[in-house]
Amino acid sequence: GADGGAKLPRSPGALADLSAPQRTEAMQVSEIQSGSWRHLASQYLALTKPRIVMLAAFCALIGMLLAADSFVPWQVLVFGVVGISLLAGAGFAFNCLIERGIDARMARTRARPMARGEVPLGGAIMFASVLGVAGAALLYRYVNPLTMWLTLATFVGYSLVYTVVLKPATPQNIVIGGASGAMPPLLGWAAVANEVSAQALVLFLIVFVWTPPHFWALALYRVEDYRKSGLPMLPVTHGAEFTRLSVFLYTLLLVATTLLPYMIRMSGLFYLACALVLGAMFLLYAFRLWRAYSDLLARKTFGFSIFYLAALFGALLIDHYLG
Repeated sequence: GADGGAKLPRSPGALADLSAPQRTEAMQVSEIQSGSWRHLASQYLALTKPRIVMLAAFCALIGMLLAADSFVPWQVLVFGVVGISLLAGAGFAFNCLIERGIDARMARTRARPMARGEVPLGGAIMFASVLGVAGAALLYRYVNPLTMWLTLATFVGYSLVYTVVLKPATPQNIVIGGASGAMPPLLGWAAVANEVSAQALVLFLIVFVWTPPHFWALALYRVEDYRKSGLPMLPVTHGAEFTRLSVFLYTLLLVATTLLPYMIRMSGLFYLACALVLGAMFLLYAFRLWRAYSDLLARKTFGFSIFYLAALFGALLIDHYLG
């Protein structure tokens, strides 16, 4: 090049035409460029919060399978999960974009790409927009318009109503905003049944009631982070003791809510037994968190809550096929 360095060869075979030092330098430049692209791609992927998208996709898949009497048509299964996942990822990307200043002040989130400036603002907007449009198009074309509109409403509810309006305004943000996070199983049901039935609403209600104890367990051991962020999270505004009691009371309500599938004859005894055992375990965590708090216990409660939801829906699915 103009600086005397080795030019990158246009084809792998052209490496043979370079001297040994030039060949080494060209290979090093190629590796750096390749590594830079991989790093940038990983940063864009991180904007979508892949682990949470996977949980949302799992819940949507459960909703699809529960809505089907036999097998879910492959087109609905594939494009439904992909479309819902793409719109969920778009919502999370917009969330990272809007909250980049808050994320930069919190230890838990300061490594996110937007907080560190790894992804440009325009690039994040374009990336999230492409994901959202692609997800909506797939749902409309290959699933049904109802699922597309419900998923778009979920996207708006999370990325705008929750992130922009509720989260900075009220300590009940996670309760009200939890409606968006509770939508995936209902979306999956709508993808197959093309309607929102009582069973779909029960699935929604389970995740909706699960969200506060799940998230407040995290907020308890991250309270200083939230204090620095300026967000009115419950442990900051009402104190740790009130939050611990709220976790326990919401867990009681959650266990009662998980009995609804059996009560409306959506499931059988296998699910009922699993729901009671899992509920008793969650209640034990919540009770201990209330009466004998420690950060370690809060971390364990948060981790168990994720396992709890996956196991509960797994039991519901197994019971569906046993029936």
